[in-house]
Amino acid sequence: MKNKALKRLIYGLLIIVGSLPSFSFASGNSLQTDTVTGTGYKIKTIIVDPGHGGRPSGTTGTYSHGASGSFSTERSVTLALAFKLQAELEKQLSTVKVVLTRTTEDDVSLQRRAEIANENKGDLFISLHCNSLPNRGVREVVGHKHHKAIYKTIEVADHSGRGVLILVYGFHRTKEEENAIKQNLIEGGDSSEFDTNPDPNDPASMILMNEYKRKYRKQSIHLAELLVTEFGADGRKIEGIREQGVHVLCHSAMPAVLVETGYIDNADDEAYLNSEQGQNEIVASIVRAVQSYKNEVEGVTVTQPQ
Repeated sequence: MKNKALKRLIYGLLIIVGSLPSFSFASGNSLQTDTVTGTGYKIKTIIVDPGHGGRPSGTTGTYSHGASGSFSTERSVTLALAFKLQAELEKQLSTVKVVLTRTTEDDVSLQRRAEIANENKGDLFISLHCNSLPNRGVREVVGHKHHKAIYKTIEVADHSGRGVLILVYGFHRTKEEENAIKQNLIEGGDSSEFDTNPDPNDPASMILMNEYKRKYRKQSIHLAELLVTEFGADGRKIEGIREQGVHVLCHSAMPAVLVETGYIDNADDEAYLNSEQGQNEIVASIVRAVQSYKNEVEGVTVTQPQ
C-alpha cells in the first residue's frame, strides 16, 4: 500500500464527509426547497431495482417471481412501480439520471443487479419489493380416542400483514460490502491502491474503508427514516426499519434501501398496490423522501416562507 497516495484519498474523503450534514437517525421533517446553497457534491445517478422477475424465455432452471396475491405477482407490481418512479424522479429532479436494473418481466440475478448499480456509478440504490407472510400452523381436532381429542397441526395462509417496511443491510455482511466498495473504487479510477483486500494491519487502509462504510450506512438509515416519514404522512401503516442481510444492498457500493411497498397477500394491500392511485401515492412518497435526502447531502439550506 502506497501510504502517500492513500493518505491523499483519506484526506479528500474526510473533507467530503465533513461537508455533508450530520444525520441524527431520528425521523424529522422533510426539507422544503426555497433558498439553496451547495457543497459541490451532487447526486447524479439513482438506481431503481424492481425486485424479482420471471424465468427468461428459452432458459431452464427455477426462477422466483417473488410473492403472489390473489390476482397479481410481485414481479409485475414492482416493475410497474419502477417505471413510474423512474419517470417521476427524472421529472422532479431534472439533473438526475435514473437507471433500472430490469425493464422486462424477465429475472435479473441478484449479483447482476448490484453490478448494474456499481457499473453506472449510482449515488443511491432503491430496491422495490412486495411483502408477504408465510403460512402459519393451526391445531385442529381430527378425532377422539379414549374420550380425548386428537389434534393435528395444519398450515393455513396468513393474510394479516399490512403496510410498509424498509430494510437496510445488516452488519453481518460487511465483508461483502467492503469488496463492493473496493471494486467500485478500482473501476472508477479513484484508488489504484486497493489491488488487494484492505489490510487490517494497515491503519490508513482501514481508516479509508471504514469511513466509506460508515458514511454509506449512515446515509442508508437516514434515507430509510425519510421514507418512513413520507409513507406515514400518506396514511400508510408503517412496520418500521429493519436490518437484514439483503444481497443487493450489501453488494451495492452506495447508500441503499429496500422498500417493501405492501403485503401483496393481503386483499386490501394488493388492491392498493395494483391501483393507479396506490402506485402514484407510493411513488410520490419515495420521490419526496429522495428530494429531502438530495437536498441534505448536497448542502441545500432552506428558509420557511414568511
